[in-house]
Amino acid sequence: MNKIVTEAQAVADIPSHATVASAGVIGWVTPDKVLKALGDRFAQTAAPRDLTFFFPCGTGDAVGIKGMDHVAREGLMKRIVSGSYINPVDPATGQRPALMRLIHDNKVEAYSWPIGATMHWLREVARKSPGYMTRVGLGTYADPRHGGGKFTDKATEDLIRVITLDDEELLFYPSWPIDVAILRAATADEHGNLSWEDEPLTTSNVALALAAKASGGKVIAQVRRVVPVGDRPASQNRLPGVFVDQVVVDPDMMMTTDVPYDAAYFGGEHKDISTLSAPPFSVDRIIANRIAPEVRKHELSIFGFGAATDVPLVMAENGQFDNGGIYDYPGTTEHGAYGGIVMPGWQFSANINPDALLDGVTQFDVIDGGLCKFTALSFAEYDASGVVNVSKFGKANPGAGGFIDIAQNAERLIFAGTFTTGGLRADVVAGKLVIEREGKVRKFVKEAASITYRVQHGVSERNQDALIVTERAVFRCAADGLELIEIAPGIDLQTQVLDLMDFAPVRIAEPLALMDAAHFLKPDREEERVST
Repeated sequence: MNKIVTEAQAVADIPSHATVASAGVIGWVTPDKVLKALGDRFAQTAAPRDLTFFFPCGTGDAVGIKGMDHVAREGLMKRIVSGSYINPVDPATGQRPALMRLIHDNKVEAYSWPIGATMHWLREVARKSPGYMTRVGLGTYADPRHGGGKFTDKATEDLIRVITLDDEELLFYPSWPIDVAILRAATADEHGNLSWEDEPLTTSNVALALAAKASGGKVIAQVRRVVPVGDRPASQNRLPGVFVDQVVVDPDMMMTTDVPYDAAYFGGEHKDISTLSAPPFSVDRIIANRIAPEVRKHELSIFGFGAATDVPLVMAENGQFDNGGIYDYPGTTEHGAYGGIVMPGWQFSANINPDALLDGVTQFDVIDGGLCKFTALSFAEYDASGVVNVSKFGKANPGAGGFIDIAQNAERLIFAGTFTTGGLRADVVAGKLVIEREGKVRKFVKEAASITYRVQHGVSERNQDALIVTERAVFRCAADGLELIEIAPGIDLQTQVLDLMDFAPVRIAEPLALMDAAHFLKPDREEERVST
């Protein structure tokens, strides 16, 4: 049976009130053409209405690849559950994503689950279990005692519960059916057998399809090409065609924003890492310089989005990866690329020159199993009780992504970010950091706007080791509070650190060490203005 249809045909029978799920990772593996067709159908016919959307991860970047922004329409979207949200200002329009505007205006029931939960939950739907049960997220914003993952006032239903099993509290995510799964793969044959041979990530696409089929639902797959049956070895087909109902072909689909196609992202070719652009000299670069020496050989490391993303590129520039040295520093991302170098910006989540690729569901087995011993993650707020927040602050509601799973299960943690934000400008003069304009927004606050992870609890109860690295100060997270252990050359302790915190460190190291002067030099040893 030929399953190839147009994108309009694929979405024509999606009924009102259905649950529609799709899995992309920012721009990577996003079935943009089909999601756009669904948004277009609603724009033209006002149908279907009141859909629940389930996105295990933020799907699309809302700029070059719109993804879930295509379906962010009042009336079409009633509820959304996602592992992360995208919040950039589109440089062409100056607007935030349509989905974020719906959330800010309380037009949808918006929920955010940790990505480990969104992916593992699919397995429970697929095998018709009562739901997903986990320790991950207890005490965070996902815990119903701290919001239950609700991101808008319209989100009133409790989708997460606390249960007790053998006297242990756990979070429980009850399962519910998925009616339509919209996937993206690389290649299909006429029978719908799918392969991902030239995609850098597969994320939770296979789990999503099985969950929909177990629910009696429909699976739509967008692919780059169709090949004759038998043209590929069976070992290459990751999802049997019996689980795929319709195939939409888009030969021009981008890999991700700014990357039409680059085989170095899936190991189809090897790129000389000396050709990769080093991070420009900036406060983020200073932070990455400080973190790089903390990365240990033969310890699996995982790097988050933001300032932490630059660390592997700094290590490459420092020559640590030369002559096979890269294999001494095993690294991965939350989406399953192993080896090579994770890239910043819209290319984040995939690695240049990966050695191996795990699917997203399995990768969160790795993360939740504690196999990623070291992590460097970004932070937006850190508060007096030892809570770190990246999930909800100011006008941003990005959710946690993989942050909670990673932070809760790693042994050594670094939280990276600028000391203040919102207009911070700095310069390096004669080897000293000079703050030209202070950021308007404090990041060391009395109480964080959202509990993404309780760092102090992790240090005291799970013996985690945690640092906070900024451009001007480094703190150790101790069981009783923050200890200031380093300060940047040129920074005044009282006026440029302590006075800009809403709470005081419990200790200041005596003597207080200066951050290494080398972190403040450009690679060519020239000083330059830095700013955010």
